[in-house]
Amino acid sequence: MEPTLTFPLLVALIAIALAFDFLNGLHDAANSIATVVSTRVLKPHQAVAMAAFFNFVAIFVFGTAVAHTVGKGIIDPEIVDPQVIFGALMGAISWNLLTWMLGIPSSSSHALFGGLIGAGTAKVGLDAIVWTGVFKTSSFIIISPALGMMLALLLVLITSWAFVRTSPNLADRRFRRLQLVSASLYSLGHGGNDAQKTMGIITVLLYSQGMLGKTFEVPVWVMISCYAAMGLGTLMGGWRIIHTMGSKITRLTPAQGFCAETGGAIALYTANLLGIPVSTTHTITGAIVGVGASRRLSAVRWSIAGRIVIAWVITLPAAAAIGASFYWLAGLVG
Repeated sequence: MEPTLTFPLLVALIAIALAFDFLNGLHDAANSIATVVSTRVLKPHQAVAMAAFFNFVAIFVFGTAVAHTVGKGIIDPEIVDPQVIFGALMGAISWNLLTWMLGIPSSSSHALFGGLIGAGTAKVGLDAIVWTGVFKTSSFIIISPALGMMLALLLVLITSWAFVRTSPNLADRRFRRLQLVSASLYSLGHGGNDAQKTMGIITVLLYSQGMLGKTFEVPVWVMISCYAAMGLGTLMGGWRIIHTMGSKITRLTPAQGFCAETGGAIALYTANLLGIPVSTTHTITGAIVGVGASRRLSAVRWSIAGRIVIAWVITLPAAAAIGASFYWLAGLVG
């Protein structure tokens, strides 16, 4: 492919992509640490430092399968140009900022997919969409929270049986230690899935400019930059959403926090191995609802959960509309 961007504009687009990655970490920090903060196992600043560390360490654990799916499996990489990338990123960033200000835990991942679909469709119509990839990714809007919920419920049953003869105080102390492990594992899975989404965006941009030749491979510097940006964003926290995730949906004990985080981590690791970009927000929300419902259905604040589900449903089309608008705006300015 022939380059169409000057070097300063290429750098500017990569900077916007890394800004999205930073906001992804900021917006989704609650996914990793809301439970461990709400159970008071860690103080907020300790929790974000731990989550940021494991977000970055994920670079040494997971490959680039998710990045390849995002770069080649949502819209046709052959139609990607700088205008499409700009529209996609601005659609995702705008929706993330709006939901962050409102304290709504929407999906940064689906905001990015929506932005890609909107900008790509604005360029060439529905032919831009890779339907098999979109279907696989969209199906996990339902599968990932359901899997997180079922795994968390199963873990509640297992731990309840395992600790049935243990005094409540002793069990609480043990689960406080175990929750440090489960929160770390979830942060690792979160970084492994979410940082790769921006890696896919930057890589497809470089590919569109002929900088990767005929092979779609993620450069090492892109991997390091994306994991670092996400870790830094997580370090800055996202306290409004942490409050919603950690206490508004249901009240959690250390044992329940452990079950929610572990169930969510297993679901994320499965998605990472399969190369499926899932929503970490959806996954942990399903797990939290699962542990809350294990006590009794009334323990879950279903009105809050309902608001979150509505945000899930409208995220992709809303981000797509914004992404298309920015694509056209960039065309007018250009």
